[in-house]
Amino acid sequence: MRSTTNAYPKEQRLSAWSFALKRVSITLEAADEATLYGELIQFTSSNGIVFVRLLATAQEYTVDFRDEPGCFWLAVTLDAPSIARNATTSFTLDDGHMVCARSEMPMSLQFTGDHRVLLLKIPPRALDQRLKALLPEKPRHLSADSGPARLLSTVLRSLADMGNDVTDEELRPVELALPEFLLASLLNDAPARALGGAAGMRAALLERIFQTIEMRLSDPNLNYQQVAAEHGISPRYLQKLFESIDDSFGHYVKVRRLERCRLDLRSPLHVQKSISDILFQWGFNDSASFSRAFREQYGISPRDYRKMPAVDEADHGPDTLRRGRSTAKRAVSDEAAVAPVEELEIGEVDSDGAEANVIPAIGDEGTVRHHHLPVSPRTVHWGYFSSAIKPALMVRSGDFVTVETLTHHANDDPERMVEGDHGAESVYRWDETGRAIERRGAGPMSASEFGRGPGEGFGVHICTGPIAIQGAEPGDIIEVRILSLDPRRSGNPRFQGKSFGSNAATFWGFHYNDLLTEPKNREVITIYEVESGGERRPTAHAVYSYHWTPQTDPSGTVHERYDYPGVPVDPETIERNYDILQNVEIPIRPHFGVIALAPAHTEPVDTIPPSAFGGNMDNWRTGPGSSVFLPVQVSGGLLSLGDPHASQGDSELCGTAIECSMTALIQVIRHPAGELTGKLRDLDYPMIETETEWVIMGFSHPDYLKELGEDAQSEVYKRASIDAAMRDAFRKARRFLMTTKDLSEDETISLLSVGVDFGISQVANGNWGVHAIIRKELFTA
Repeated sequence: MRSTTNAYPKEQRLSAWSFALKRVSITLEAADEATLYGELIQFTSSNGIVFVRLLATAQEYTVDFRDEPGCFWLAVTLDAPSIARNATTSFTLDDGHMVCARSEMPMSLQFTGDHRVLLLKIPPRALDQRLKALLPEKPRHLSADSGPARLLSTVLRSLADMGNDVTDEELRPVELALPEFLLASLLNDAPARALGGAAGMRAALLERIFQTIEMRLSDPNLNYQQVAAEHGISPRYLQKLFESIDDSFGHYVKVRRLERCRLDLRSPLHVQKSISDILFQWGFNDSASFSRAFREQYGISPRDYRKMPAVDEADHGPDTLRRGRSTAKRAVSDEAAVAPVEELEIGEVDSDGAEANVIPAIGDEGTVRHHHLPVSPRTVHWGYFSSAIKPALMVRSGDFVTVETLTHHANDDPERMVEGDHGAESVYRWDETGRAIERRGAGPMSASEFGRGPGEGFGVHICTGPIAIQGAEPGDIIEVRILSLDPRRSGNPRFQGKSFGSNAATFWGFHYNDLLTEPKNREVITIYEVESGGERRPTAHAVYSYHWTPQTDPSGTVHERYDYPGVPVDPETIERNYDILQNVEIPIRPHFGVIALAPAHTEPVDTIPPSAFGGNMDNWRTGPGSSVFLPVQVSGGLLSLGDPHASQGDSELCGTAIECSMTALIQVIRHPAGELTGKLRDLDYPMIETETEWVIMGFSHPDYLKELGEDAQSEVYKRASIDAAMRDAFRKARRFLMTTKDLSEDETISLLSVGVDFGISQVANGNWGVHAIIRKELFTA
């Protein structure tokens, strides 16, 4: 997760930054609003350790995890000194020094200048008994001038320098080594009084015993009598030591062995080892007792745990697994549970389109929540909109949602954009046994007309959702605030840390019948590498291109043209041209091509033509910092997002943008029908608002499903016209200015001509688009 104040207008930055910090249990106490800047990057290890990196101007924070008992937190200051204090303690932290405490001990950090901080929240499951026994009773200052704390500070600084580029493989050694570094640092850097007396002697002795056990976990004959003898104490006293930490020797050893086995079951270094090899390596004598113990500890069998996609563990961790079944297929809220997946499963639309959509209530305690909606076959629909799709998530007005979205062009280069990505692989799965997702479009499931495949490709976009908004009813307006939008990184280790997208110049492009060079009836795919951040403005550059050649899909259908979504391209059938677009960099303009509410229509609706409900608007201004306003047509609204783009020019001339999978942070706001004033009064069409502009969307047919009758979904492609789209954009812009600014028609027409820019949104989607850009600076009041 990444949040930055730059995504907001200046007047909203303080409140937005405060909220971003609050989501990670940090309270902003003081900051200069005039100069405020903040960037927050959060990532989580497979063992549930949360890392938060802050980059900010002079500020004061309070770290407070009291609502998460049993956790331990640690902060390392980078690049600038700070003062750490609470009601009883105060000390200065120099660059690289650390402060740590139990979750019930909040503490403020005050920085007088620009700074970086790396904060770690370590859950109970990542704190083995060795560390729990030594956690300080008061916040501790760990100096990084020498000793183990210096090594720990160096490791954490390197991790902070990686920012959001860190991978699970890079986090793995850090999470494994962290308890050892902390133990050594706490012992080495503790003041004399902290380890003095009988309690201190017991703690030091326990630490030595823990180290002995760790070194001998693989010995199946390890017993407490041997360990007691090695440390010169009686077996009875050793048992008393373990009783002092509410444990026993036997249970402690079993849990440590299980944890070692669990880590090896997930490690790519041990993928070739059998489960039996792993359990015997860590001191278990037989597979039956090991399986029972593993299931008792984690609530899942070792075999099922090993098969679980890595994203499941990253989201939920082993303590969640103990509940008896994986909750990885649920949409997760930070502060409140949402309806379970059995109630939210996406349903195929009945032949008569009449499936009822019952939206579960989620309570009304008024708390703004944050949800995560990952991609999977259960959370996406491909190529169509419908009010009969069961919602994948329910939210309240004001809730935030992290939404993963996939491009429907990922199989143009499956090596770079599908392989190794568990979410993409699950959605794109298509082999001789069938598809993970059958329906790909609003056409007939029998593929009776063209034989392309279920849905026939009349509609192509992979859409995440729908998201139901509690209380939304026809007449309301839904505002979708896009706060951040980041390219999805390749899951293939060969392209680690990189992101890619595809631009397909295809038969539906505006250029197709106006080509100069041979062969004239050609479709060309260009693969781009997409930057996701850095000190300069991110750009994309072409990697290679190829001409589409006939592709045989896994079901045996030959596709002479690019006529069905998700067909995997066989690299052996294409010739790659790497000598293209040399010395050309395309500035990144990440945005959603598709933002839609469900249409009030009885049949599945093709995702390609946009309309009054939004949809495939393909306007690059729907990026971070913008809001998209959509009129509600059905109860719950049912918001879907997809067709993510890394960059696109006005017109989308060749038929596509740089189609690139992305993850967004959005906020969903419901504006009730009875409270629509100002810019929302009389709004019955999609509108985009940025910090400086209102963007009015016009189409050849503004509500084509109503205008064109029973055959609307085929007729709309035959009647696309820039003239008609321009006429619609003019009429809507005229109405907007007369309604919201109280101008006369004559005043409005003059202003439209001298101060408003009209542009071609797209000529690729059947229902062509023209937009009017009304600059806010035109109005002095």
